[in-house]
Amino acid sequence: MDPILLALISVLVGLCIGVGSMWAVNKSERERARWADVEEPGMSDGAAEVLAVIGRAYVVVDAVDGVVQASPGAYALGLVKGHSVATAELLEMIHQVRSREVIVEREIRVSRGMTSQSQLVIDLRVAPVGDEFILVLADDRTEFARVQVMRTDFVANVSHELKTPVGAIGLMAEAIESSADDPASVEYFSQRLQKESQRLSHLVQDVIELSRLQSSDVVRQSQLVDINQVVSASIDRNRITAEGKEIILQAGGRAKRPVHGDPELLGTAIRNLIENAIRYSPEKTKVGIGITERDGVVKVSVKDQGPGIPEDEQDRIFERFYRIDPARSRQTGGTGLGLSIVKHVVGQHSGEISVWSVPGEGSTFTMTLPTVDEETEQDLLNTMKGAN
Repeated sequence: MDPILLALISVLVGLCIGVGSMWAVNKSERERARWADVEEPGMSDGAAEVLAVIGRAYVVVDAVDGVVQASPGAYALGLVKGHSVATAELLEMIHQVRSREVIVEREIRVSRGMTSQSQLVIDLRVAPVGDEFILVLADDRTEFARVQVMRTDFVANVSHELKTPVGAIGLMAEAIESSADDPASVEYFSQRLQKESQRLSHLVQDVIELSRLQSSDVVRQSQLVDINQVVSASIDRNRITAEGKEIILQAGGRAKRPVHGDPELLGTAIRNLIENAIRYSPEKTKVGIGITERDGVVKVSVKDQGPGIPEDEQDRIFERFYRIDPARSRQTGGTGLGLSIVKHVVGQHSGEISVWSVPGEGSTFTMTLPTVDEETEQDLLNTMKGAN
């Protein structure tokens, strides 16, 4: 074939390929531009940034109840599953907002886990955003609700506990008045009146102490504490009570390292443990108080020969006003707050309280507190010298 003809054919083929390529590129650009003009529904970047910094769980819902955007917190609270609203109550609120164009607020409860026994308390605020979207803001109020319930129960328990001694004092006063001509009756009722008065005083003191412990920054007089001295003083404070029941207080062990904390509060906790041991021990028995130190902690144990505590109740004895035998506790003068006070004192000092008990064999309560090492002790001493 003629070389010139071959060259012409090559040029024509090249032109065809070039034109085809240009047409394909132009078509692709036109398709891209056409789809770029179609915006997917969603929140603007600015709105998304605002939602990210508000510090609350949120859900954005479109006109057909689809979840356009949701925070991790919303999924964690169980408000959203996949791209759908997961709770019927929230969906109902969304429909109300859409139909009425008003802001709706409500507190709902959402089951946590597989059962309905544990629930989250969530405060919801649902509002329209423009013509298409609805915004849901959520606050987890579970802890707040729990504290409110505890506060209500505490007030109810205090009121109930106060009624008994107050009522008894009134009855004793009436009995004394009506027995004015009977010296023996007056003496008997006067002793009962004094006993109820002391019980009321102890209850009020324990309530005040527990309220103070539950406040923040309670360990104000924090210093290096010789736990041996605190235990010794606590034993002395309970010696007369023990002698009244012919109970022997046996002490043993010593700690070499100090602890850091409030000596008054630590003394209150240890005294309460010893008082409880004496209160629930039979006459002519022994109460042991031991100190051991090992691996950076000191343990103060109080062992009694009382009736013991059933295993299924051992976790509850540190609750406020909880009594295994209410009648016996009132008879022995207990307020039901002593162990709760111990638990809070130990917690304020970064420690732990535990109990070992077998019904019929007595109980052993153990406070575990961190000790101060030599380097930290020296730093604290230097700090105190500088402050003086």
